[in-house]
Amino acid sequence: MIKIGDQLPEQSFTFITDAGKSSADSTALFGGKKVVIFAVPGAFTPTCSNAHLPGFVALADRFRAKGVDLYCLSVNDAFVMRAWQQAQNAGAITMLADGNGAFTQALGLAKDTGDFGGLRAQRFALVAENGVVTALQVEAPGKFEVSSADAMLALV
Repeated sequence: MIKIGDQLPEQSFTFITDAGKSSADSTALFGGKKVVIFAVPGAFTPTCSNAHLPGFVALADRFRAKGVDLYCLSVNDAFVMRAWQQAQNAGAITMLADGNGAFTQALGLAKDTGDFGGLRAQRFALVAENGVVTALQVEAPGKFEVSSADAMLALV
């Protein structure tokens, strides 16, 4: 599993925006910045839609005031992440679609949910500065405590 002091893995991400489809790699996304990446097991799922993402939406201005960019990671495709972003009014958060789970697996934070959904991300959040992890909060199975927006705001 990735740990404090490690470099984030190289990965290319696809985005769907009003302008269409685009892509960017992790160096372009995270290099030279302070970021919070929070991961959810799935877009449109209960805890993710009712608490995790909305918490970051509500506090986005406070993160921005501290110079922090927000990224939401999920093992979903770019179209699902765009639809979820729109449904949650989460325009202040960049949605990272990890469609095949390669980034999540490279972090060592994947889990297999079997027939329920297959490969997914564990619920976690991390802080990275210039692509280097400075804080990592991984939730215990079935919990939502240490990766919340409030918890992460206290770490930046």
